[in-house]
Amino acid sequence: MPKEKKPSAFGRLMTYAGRYRFLTYLSLILSGLSSVLALLPFVCIWRIIREVLAVRPDFSRATGIVRNGWLAVLFAVLAWLVYIAGLICSHGGAFRTATNMKKALLRHIARLPIGFADEMGSGRVRRTVTEVTASTETLLAHNLPDMAGAIVMPVCMVVMLFLYDWRYGVACLIPVLLGFAAMMRMAGPAMQEDMRQYQNALERMSNEAVEYVRGVPVVKTFGQTVFSFHRFKSSIDDYSAFCMHYTVTMRRHMLTYTVLINSAFAFILGLTLFLIRGDNYQMDILLNFLFYLIFTPAIATTMNKVMFMSENSMKVQDAVARMDTILAIQPLSEPQRPREPKGAAVELNHVTYRYADDAPAAVKQLSLKAGKDEIIALVGPSGSGKTTVAGLVSRFFDPEAGQVLLGGVDVREIPKETLMKRVAYVFQDSKLLRRSIAENLLIAKPDATEAEMLNALRRAQCMEIIDRLPQGIHTVLGSQGTYLSGGEQQRIAIARAMLKNADVVILDEASAFADPECEAQVQQAFQEMARGRTVIMIAHRLSTVRSADRIYVLKDGAVFEQGKHEELLQKRGLYAAMWAEYQKAVNWKVGEGA
Repeated sequence: MPKEKKPSAFGRLMTYAGRYRFLTYLSLILSGLSSVLALLPFVCIWRIIREVLAVRPDFSRATGIVRNGWLAVLFAVLAWLVYIAGLICSHGGAFRTATNMKKALLRHIARLPIGFADEMGSGRVRRTVTEVTASTETLLAHNLPDMAGAIVMPVCMVVMLFLYDWRYGVACLIPVLLGFAAMMRMAGPAMQEDMRQYQNALERMSNEAVEYVRGVPVVKTFGQTVFSFHRFKSSIDDYSAFCMHYTVTMRRHMLTYTVLINSAFAFILGLTLFLIRGDNYQMDILLNFLFYLIFTPAIATTMNKVMFMSENSMKVQDAVARMDTILAIQPLSEPQRPREPKGAAVELNHVTYRYADDAPAAVKQLSLKAGKDEIIALVGPSGSGKTTVAGLVSRFFDPEAGQVLLGGVDVREIPKETLMKRVAYVFQDSKLLRRSIAENLLIAKPDATEAEMLNALRRAQCMEIIDRLPQGIHTVLGSQGTYLSGGEQQRIAIARAMLKNADVVILDEASAFADPECEAQVQQAFQEMARGRTVIMIAHRLSTVRSADRIYVLKDGAVFEQGKHEELLQKRGLYAAMWAEYQKAVNWKVGEGA
């Protein structure tokens, strides 16, 4: 069976251009025409030189100088105007194509589960979205018109080179062919793999940079340095090593290429000296030498356009391939026969999930329950699967085995819109928009009244925050020095979850950034939120889970222990050891343990 031929990067781009693709094709025609017009001034200059040499020393007989001079100016202006028209067309097509690509990519990303960004890395996703549109604009708006000119101009140049004196034509082509051979060592098929590795290195560094910035609060709190983030430093070192290796590898080829494409003058000078050796002095030889002397700088310009066009085409090809990687990810399936959950109980039955096919299971054969009006807590060492459980309940991703039930219904059978209404998520580091408090709350319920918002804020212990703001809930955060602490932001986020009035509330380290003064109020907000709802808490700060109805201790992706706080302490197992370590850390004083 013949292998299916993949469409070229240009072909893929044109599928997104729509009815504006004619602008791209028109820009190629205009650019090629501009290249032809740009060569005609050289012909006019050559005719001026020929006439001057023909009538010397009686220059009064040179009647065509003015006419040829104005023709040279006319052709130069026409070439410039046609080229500008081509750029206008190319930019119009490029911007529309880039817009359509970004819309298609973002529309697809919006349909993907939230867990997709965690698996792929937000830095990688963001870079793919920006890189594919930026490289597309560069290719369609600049490189392709230049490519058309770079193709048309050499053809015309070859004709002109051999039109006047084939010997000079050969002399000019020798450095061109040698330079092209050197260029292919840099921009040939091998460079495609180098380009892929370069983009991979940039992608890894971007991902790790995002993770590092997110971890800055921890770095500052514990006095760590950037070197504690080994992966970030490693990604920088890998990128630096690749760039240095590639630069050194290409140095000889780039030097050879630069020397050759700029050496046409040396070849035609050597040929001229050979032709006029001894008494073999001919005016035609001098005339041709002057013409090619003026003409050869255009060779280097054209060759440089070809080289950079090849490099940028590879960038676009790589960017489109990365875009296809995201587009190939399938959204979570929608239920064929949607069902409505009955109640707010959450249950996981023998659930197994892994983030990648070759990765160990994040949770395996895990089972737990959380009933209505019940607060359950998930605790355990880092990497034990706590956040994975929360993601499965919210359907950020689907399990590879087992069931996740909400109200007795598998979450895969619940419509996405219904599930989003039934489940609220308060993240560890909740971000508030630089908008008013009211606008931040309306994200959860766009049609909420001011009374409903104030009631949610009151229940979330936020009224003392609102009372001190100059314009109450209509105060814009970040304006006039209005800023909230971490704990205050968390309480606003809790109020937003309350306003949503979801059946299930997931608190992922929601009190992690609460200052001691705010922690008691955050805990009161948790208790208020639990009324009539199912609350799933993920916590490292064990003091926040003492009042939970049931605590699940996770280890290696499975339930290791479960029970109330006092029951788990009596078991003297993993939870008791974690509690002892927590108490030691809380009661630690300066000078102890030195």
